[in-house]
Amino acid sequence: MDVSEANDACTAVLETIEESVIADRGFLETVLTGVVAKGHVLLEDVPGTGKTLTARSVATALGLSFSRVQFTPDLLPTDVTGSNVYNERDRTFEFREGPVFANVVLADEINRAPPKTQSALLEAMEEEQVTVDGTTHALPDPFFVLATQNPVESEGTFPLPEAQVDRFAIKTAVGYPDEDGEVELLRRRAARSERSPSLAPVLGPEQVLALRETPETVRVDPDLLRYMAQVARATRRDRRVAVGVSPRGTQRLFEASRARAVIVGREYVTPDDVKRVSVPTLAHRLVLTPDAKVEDVRKRDVVDAVLDEVPVPTL
Repeated sequence: MDVSEANDACTAVLETIEESVIADRGFLETVLTGVVAKGHVLLEDVPGTGKTLTARSVATALGLSFSRVQFTPDLLPTDVTGSNVYNERDRTFEFREGPVFANVVLADEINRAPPKTQSALLEAMEEEQVTVDGTTHALPDPFFVLATQNPVESEGTFPLPEAQVDRFAIKTAVGYPDEDGEVELLRRRAARSERSPSLAPVLGPEQVLALRETPETVRVDPDLLRYMAQVARATRRDRRVAVGVSPRGTQRLFEASRARAVIVGREYVTPDDVKRVSVPTLAHRLVLTPDAKVEDVRKRDVVDAVLDEVPVPTL
């Protein structure tokens, strides 16, 4: 699939998602950027903004299998990965797949499960496999996780370990619709008897795999490579930051920038592409100092300041 074909496919997917999700087009492009970049996406927003509907709609539009895991405090790792069950007829143990065995896995309210269960996703997200009782099982291809969490209700939640947060290529928020969007939401609700509209798949697994390979053909000039590295390194020098962007984060910035170029139909990356994906790709990887937290410094403000500080190359 060349860049032009990939751009057409992305446009069709976005238009299909918009049939059910009332959200800013930029938000949907950010989510799709994570998918095209072969990454996982974390959606953080208040209840009722459409996080779950977005995940379902993305899976449907891409023509991929979908599985939802509702994370709760009593959820066990085997409830996610699957387990070996004794077959009395054959007198053998057989592996029964858990809900993680799907192309798109919605980890709903991921921060409500204890760290032990959250970590069950680490191997799946990084290696696209799970290991149960010493046996490794490959996950479907393509595979990616769309996780959600609620930022306003902390009771009964467990903060995500930094190692897991770093596994998400993109972290973004749905946000409230504008007035016209909210009116359109009411119109759609009044005009249908079912709460969730049905969508038709636009792509299929093979096409999604081809789409995710397209960024490999996108050109990135050496000056832009240095620019990305300088942006990442600048986060480590900021006095408000205790832990800056990791080398993995720098690579994710590179991958997301190429994916962004594909979505807009360009065969090369520009500084604007890098700036467009920097906040959703880098901000969640930062660990702020205690003083910065007391001062209510936002992570995205740090990234914005870094983008203002680092000289932009002229292509």
